Amino acid sequence: MSDRKIALVTGGNRGLGKNMALALAQKNIDVIITYRQNESEALDVVEQLKSYGINSTALQLNLSNFKNLKTFTENFFNILKTQWSSETFDFLINNAGMGATVPMEKMTEEIFDDFVNVHFKGVYFLTQACLPHMNNGGRVINISSGTTRFSHPGYSIYASMKGAIEVLTRYIAKEYGSKGIGANVVAPGPIETDFNNAAIRSNPQMKQTLGSLTSLGRVGNADDIGGVVAFLCSEEARWVNGQRIEASGGINI
Repeated sequence: MSDRKIALVTGGNRGLGKNMALALAQKNIDVIITYRQNESEALDVVEQLKSYGINSTALQLNLSNFKNLKTFTENFFNILKTQWSSETFDFLINNAGMGATVPMEKMTEEIFDDFVNVHFKGVYFLTQACLPHMNNGGRVINISSGTTRFSHPGYSIYASMKGAIEVLTRYIAKEYGSKGIGANVVAPGPIETDFNNAAIRSNPQMKQTLGSLTSLGRVGNADDIGGVVAFLCSEEARWVNGQRIEASGGINI
């Protein structure tokens, strides 16, 4: 059994989640990532993670189908036993998400339910299942969005679910603090990744406009976020609890 700490990063096969996983590996933390459908992409990330000398694997998780959550948690706890000889782990990073720009007038119940499952219901019950298996000193890091502080047209459901996650995070910090478990939110601003059909990357005008709103004059990159998450999983961040940390380059300030 390794004496390294273990992290679970949902949606760790690409974008922000991949960078979070790599940043954790650089801190000598073993990493289990999840992917929604692209297994080969996830396995490539696992090989990158292993190049840092850590133990890693990838598991399939589709939060839009809530009925699959029980199977996933059983697989996750089983892999902890078989690959790590452990029944516990240390860090849960709820990063997996989906994007869509939908004006409120065009919102449908189907889209609404998909966002609820992926961004709130799935996160809530995955976290509930994981918390009893987390070690003293463990951390839950929930990924939110700058759009809970400032409004962007078309993000009414996405931002609402992220707002719910921010409230949930404070409750996790309050209810599990006696077990030595902390919880924090990282809220990125606009990031140039393939999220939401690469909306920023594929639209130079949008990228320029959003970049001009930040005090640093640019949109973010994936590696602007991973290190923040890794810090919150470090011993140096042990006294940071129940907080929302916005990593947005100073947008709309």
